[in-house]
Amino acid sequence: YRSTTMASLMLPENFQHILRVMNTNIEGPRKIMFAMTAIKGVGRRYANLCCKKAEVDMAKRAGELNEDEVNKLTTIIQNPRQYKIPDWFLNRQRDIKDGRTTQVLSNGLDNKLREDLERLKKVR
Repeated sequence: YRSTTMASLMLPENFQHILRVMNTNIEGPRKIMFAMTAIKGVGRRYANLCCKKAEVDMAKRAGELNEDEVNKLTTIIQNPRQYKIPDWFLNRQRDIKDGRTTQVLSNGLDNKLREDLERLKKVR
């Protein structure tokens, strides 16, 4: 019998060491704000803002979150304008194709970067 400890604290029974969110593995032992930065397109400030909007305790570790909190965070990350996150905070403002302001994440970020590079190659 061996108990698992983390930073001299006992792990909760429902602790997850790896969470799968938006096609990204998130480390469970990290604080939620910093763990979310593993998702491509989510930085520390955006993660902080999303945690505040979702009313998630930022002292929690990522592995301690329950299913509802993870779903709420994912929804806010994907639809920032519905949760009154200002346009200047988003990473894709006035997109060249459709003129929309959005937060581009994970695979979408790679696609947008590739599209931009192709467009710039055509300009040259």
